[in-house]
Amino acid sequence: MKNAEAAQIRKLLRQGFRSLSQGRIKEAGECCRRVLELQPDLVQGHFLVGLVALEARDRETAFKAFASVTKLQKDHSAAWAHLAKLFMTDGQVNRADAALSAAIKGDSSDPIVQDLLGSVYSLMGEYGLANEWFEKAAANSPNHPPYLLNLANNLVYHGRTDEAETILRNIIEIQPNSAQAHWSLAGVRKALNDSHILQMREQLSKTGSNPRVQAFYYYGIGKELEDLQDWEEAFTAFELGANARRQTVEYDESAEVGMFNFLEDNFDAAWNNQEAHGHDSAAPIFILGQPRTGTTLVDRIISSHSQVHSAGELQQFGLALRRLSNHRDPRRFSVEFFEAAMGVDGKQVGTLYLESSKRMRGNTPRFVDKLPQNYLLIPLIIKALPNAKIVHLTRDPMDACFSSYKQLFADAYLHSYDLQEMARHHCRYLHLMQVWRDRFPGRFFDISYEDTVRDLENATRRLIDYLELPWEDACLRFHEQAEAVSTASAVQVREPAHTRSIGRWRRYQHQLSPMQEVLEQHGVIPH
Repeated sequence: MKNAEAAQIRKLLRQGFRSLSQGRIKEAGECCRRVLELQPDLVQGHFLVGLVALEARDRETAFKAFASVTKLQKDHSAAWAHLAKLFMTDGQVNRADAALSAAIKGDSSDPIVQDLLGSVYSLMGEYGLANEWFEKAAANSPNHPPYLLNLANNLVYHGRTDEAETILRNIIEIQPNSAQAHWSLAGVRKALNDSHILQMREQLSKTGSNPRVQAFYYYGIGKELEDLQDWEEAFTAFELGANARRQTVEYDESAEVGMFNFLEDNFDAAWNNQEAHGHDSAAPIFILGQPRTGTTLVDRIISSHSQVHSAGELQQFGLALRRLSNHRDPRRFSVEFFEAAMGVDGKQVGTLYLESSKRMRGNTPRFVDKLPQNYLLIPLIIKALPNAKIVHLTRDPMDACFSSYKQLFADAYLHSYDLQEMARHHCRYLHLMQVWRDRFPGRFFDISYEDTVRDLENATRRLIDYLELPWEDACLRFHEQAEAVSTASAVQVREPAHTRSIGRWRRYQHQLSPMQEVLEQHGVIPH
């Protein structure tokens, strides 16, 4: 290769990585194309293609690009680590394991690789191993906020909130405009004064019009104002945060209405009886319902039992349906997804689900899968795993809706950033659950959040009895568990059951009137 050509390739690579870091995806992609025209077997070129594809959410291209890197350079740890993460989010746990092994065998001293490995182990529910890799990444790059943030979040999962708070404050010293660090800091402890609120407001005034960044600050401010019982200002912050976040998501309510109608029209007892031979395992316990209704609390209660392990919020059941039906639509749930799922053999689904979740479900006879959205899949779960237990959380609709509205989620629950959209979704959900209750009587157990926190022992005894487990007093001491929790309730479930959240929406009754009116119109709550 001529010197001029080699210099041109180096220049294009620098330009490509710089464009990618600045969010200019098309420019970065063009650099990739020109680099690979000049040298088709260039490892760095294929690796950059993979990174650009990840940023563009083009998973297929990312898979191909990182696979090309590992063919050209078999010990390329970063490419193997990216493949491990892609395999894991695709539900291919065995292939993720193999890619992880290859990444560790290579040069895993790079903090980029270490941070990636921590992320993969987090997806697997291996929070202890994830912590080891996040610790290494942070030690090797002690002033790099993204690595420190991943470590801090992991420490929160483990209940090590004091250490997490120290790291989050360190991130803010290094990068005062780290919106996510400010938001995380607001969540790990109760505010005692308005000093951090003032700090967040100052940064917010400098952010410009980036709605994603604004959402982090507003939700953090709202949480701390609520800690200080400044209810009026807290709601204003939550509302501004929700409005900002709503600008960044594509929620198609009409498509959701169509999907709920399709479920009701097609998944009936006749469909279920067409082929009723699922996998006979009684190991799974599904906890489902709406977010912020006590699913994590009940998960901790059940998994405090010596015979039960908490596998976390597994995506494996839905992924099993996708793989067996060859459904490729990137939307998690849709009419098309359920059309494809209807024709899949139930036993194959149950078998693949159990195989693909093996790494995450521990060594106990039973395990909990706590993905709230699995309520959509109840008929499919019953068909695939007829001996599985299903626990459905119920909560006062106003509290449930408001609790979701004031929570900033990652990439789920897109209906939760508008009061009326939130309420209409909740009405559809309640109607669907009644449909399932009527069609599949006795196949799932309803447990009330309010009853559980008011009379923990009585509710827990009924729950453990439904699960056909012997009674253990440890279930009442769920808050003493050392195991990690990776949900929005990670901090709250490390304290004993309390009733402080019951009726909290009444603090905001005037502001929540649009939501309340929708619930009243649909007969969900009385006028």
